[in-house]
Amino acid sequence: MNNQLKVYVGYDSREDIAWQVCRLSLSRHASISVEIYALRQETVRELGLYTRPQDKGAATEFSLTRFLVPYIAAHEGWTVFVDCDFLFTTDIARLLESLDPAKAAYVVQHDYVPRSASKMDGQVQTTYPRKNWSSFMVFNGAHPAIRALTPEVVNTQSPAYLHRLSWVEDKDLGALELGWNFLEGEYDKPEQVPHAIHYTNGGPWFPNCQNVDFADLWIAERDRYERTLEAA
Repeated sequence: MNNQLKVYVGYDSREDIAWQVCRLSLSRHASISVEIYALRQETVRELGLYTRPQDKGAATEFSLTRFLVPYIAAHEGWTVFVDCDFLFTTDIARLLESLDPAKAAYVVQHDYVPRSASKMDGQVQTTYPRKNWSSFMVFNGAHPAIRALTPEVVNTQSPAYLHRLSWVEDKDLGALELGWNFLEGEYDKPEQVPHAIHYTNGGPWFPNCQNVDFADLWIAERDRYERTLEAA
């Protein structure tokens, strides 16, 4: 299998700073060459890959476009999709060490009930099977199940089918350790900093989320990003 790693970060025009900080945290810690791309709905529409009607009720602009990532990557190695509201604190190369090439995809297999009825940015907190499994996905581009995840499937199947990962058999779905998609606010703050912190209920880029767990780490990374702008 090709050892190159491609990472696609869900892009939402309302949260550009979240994408910028996620990208920087990924690249800054990486010990391997990682290609990082913003997954923009506008772009995949222009390419004719995403034809679903605009969904004003979607929580993000990349709610369903994330499932196009393996097709867009056109890559037989491992490809990662991650929501923009993540902060990486460790080398993503560590993620690759435990992946079995016989598996089609890997996710953190959360089993939880949201602690709040609403997110801190005012959006309604929904509960459904396999919630947040699709917020961080590692795709094996060489696996038949991933090759079958075509634009036609993404554009015609229900959101539930896609987000519950019904397109892959359970036996072909690998489990990542919780630290790769640590849901801030949904799990108690651990003593050790997780590999990837997911500010799923709202992160420090929102005025009312300055005191969430690990806010200081995200703010420090944002400050690093802003210093790169000053130096440019």
